[in-house]
Amino acid sequence: MTKTFNHRQFFRILGLLLLIETAFMLAAACVALCYREPDAKPLLTTTGISALAAIGGMLVGRKADRHIGTREGYSVVAVVWVVFSLFGMLPFWLSGCIASPIDAFFETMSGFTTTGATILKDIEALPHGLQFWRCVTQWLGGMGIVVLSLALLPFFGGGMQLFMAEVPGPTYDKLQPRLKNTARRLWALYVALTALETLLLKLGGMNLFDAVCHAFTTMGSGGYSTKQDSIAHWTSPFIQYTIIVFMLITGINYVLLYLAIVKRQFGRFWKDEELRAYLIITAVATIAITFGLGCTQASPHSGFEPIFRESLFQVSSIISTTGFATSDYTCWRPILQFMLILLMFSGGTAGSTSGGMKVVRLLLLAKNGYYEMKRLIHPKAILPVRINGHVVPEKTINSIHAFIIIYVALIIGGTGVVALSGLPVAESFGAVLTCISNIGPAIGSLGPMGDYAALPDFVKLFLAFVMLVGRLELFTVLILFSPGFWKK
Repeated sequence: MTKTFNHRQFFRILGLLLLIETAFMLAAACVALCYREPDAKPLLTTTGISALAAIGGMLVGRKADRHIGTREGYSVVAVVWVVFSLFGMLPFWLSGCIASPIDAFFETMSGFTTTGATILKDIEALPHGLQFWRCVTQWLGGMGIVVLSLALLPFFGGGMQLFMAEVPGPTYDKLQPRLKNTARRLWALYVALTALETLLLKLGGMNLFDAVCHAFTTMGSGGYSTKQDSIAHWTSPFIQYTIIVFMLITGINYVLLYLAIVKRQFGRFWKDEELRAYLIITAVATIAITFGLGCTQASPHSGFEPIFRESLFQVSSIISTTGFATSDYTCWRPILQFMLILLMFSGGTAGSTSGGMKVVRLLLLAKNGYYEMKRLIHPKAILPVRINGHVVPEKTINSIHAFIIIYVALIIGGTGVVALSGLPVAESFGAVLTCISNIGPAIGSLGPMGDYAALPDFVKLFLAFVMLVGRLELFTVLILFSPGFWKK
């Protein structure tokens, strides 16, 4: 194991990853050319700049030792999201569609982290190339930039360090002994589901461009839309139910999805405790909100089915941390908004594209609390915490406790920082919660029909950092600020 930081390999990997972004940016430029819109020039310019930077990084690392240690792995994963956002913001800024570089960076970081918070007040004014690029950022960020690199670029040394640093959740599963095969299978499933959703949305009445863009941002659990009113723009029940189904899918562990869809191992799929808890939470919240909207007449719809669909859509959007909207839930009664806030903490399952704490952490926390009470009653009893029949190591339980404590502490501290701007405390809390959980729409003026444009620049930069911390599960970013991490 190398004792010093492997700078050459670090820059080599960044260069290789930047080539991937360059390829997708070129695809966005092709879309702009097809529509003969002026955004083709800034997209092509940025493609050239990104390509040069990528080649420069690879030249710096051309004779690098291929080894990737813990420091290099965590550093690459944290830094690449910032690098992608810095280059990815250039088309928005150079085109003049987003005048402020800080706003452009915020919008792009929100895309790559699949948060979905936006500063745009007229999304439909964006030309098609930039709309496409905006949605591509969420699709890339959904499965993960690093996982994509492992699927396409098998010559990374020490890929496990990258995989462990990037994949969300307290545990991971491998489908194949070789890591690159796991990454390729997960990405193949991701692409297939994206194509299927595109087809269904097209059949439901969307044009091809909107169908592709919404499939990208649904599967990435990002929530960017090509319309200012989000999914409320389409009143078709078929379109809304299609997006509901795929939002729920994005909140499921992709290894389980692969086993169920490809390997036909349905037994293992349905027996997973975290999946059952995820579906139960979704069902209970939907029933409660449907009942609440029906009783309080807070919904603009009448009749059971439209109210049920509105409730299920918003619950699915929040728990999967996608952030789409078919209604303005800030107009609901406070108790119903509170239910959604609880779902914002939860998020989907580990190994999914969603953000949040993850259901498995909350499930294990609840189980450990239950057994801790039983241990007080029976001090000599051995009561290990189990999930799916397997004993969970105490080290994992302690890690979950630490994660939740830091998660809550960051929300509280972040609320104080944002509140310094003069934003009400409740809205400051909502902004930090939705950014760290990668949801996007918050409460009040930052709700699903609002935007983040009016926030001061320092708040936007802070929230962009919060998005990154949340997307990479706290420790991957925070550990870089520990002096001990950099000691030889």
